[in-house]
Amino acid sequence: MNPTIELLRRRRSLPPQGMTGPGPSEGEIETLLTIASRVPDHGKLAPWRFLVFEGAARQRAGVIAAEILRGDDPLLSQTRADAELTRFARAPLVIAVISRAAPHVKIPEWEQVLSAGAACANLVIAANAMGYVTAWLTEWCAYDRRFCEAIGVGAEEKVAGFVHIGRPNMVSEDRPRPALATIVSRF
Repeated sequence: MNPTIELLRRRRSLPPQGMTGPGPSEGEIETLLTIASRVPDHGKLAPWRFLVFEGAARQRAGVIAAEILRGDDPLLSQTRADAELTRFARAPLVIAVISRAAPHVKIPEWEQVLSAGAACANLVIAANAMGYVTAWLTEWCAYDRRFCEAIGVGAEEKVAGFVHIGRPNMVSEDRPRPALATIVSRF
């Protein structure tokens, strides 16, 4: 069978807590970002950008998340605070795909949003092809403007996803997939 088809047939997400290092090297990160940027992009707008969290930056992002939640809830449990502190440190690498979709005279904003989603998908597939495991997540951080501003996401930008990348330290069970008969129709 074609190796690309086989990769796509077996690809599945692994939660970040099931990941360990080492993560991708600098050269591999450059390759991942290059591949992530090779997506359909009507008008050549590059309506997305990437924000890389590696090393100590992962812990700094966790501190920001924990501080926001503690500010909202002074009685926040230590267990929940600890979960936030490690949110971005569970995987050795996290890459945020940031959508810069904006009104354009010719290119519908929706197509720009889809292009950011395609960048996430290419990033996931490329990392899996390199032998890593991934999880494309958003969770509350992606939608909280305070968190987004603190990590440098502009007022007109949105987080399309935080792609966690690492080596597996557990087995990922496949989940049930929809039967084609329930999702496919013909015109």
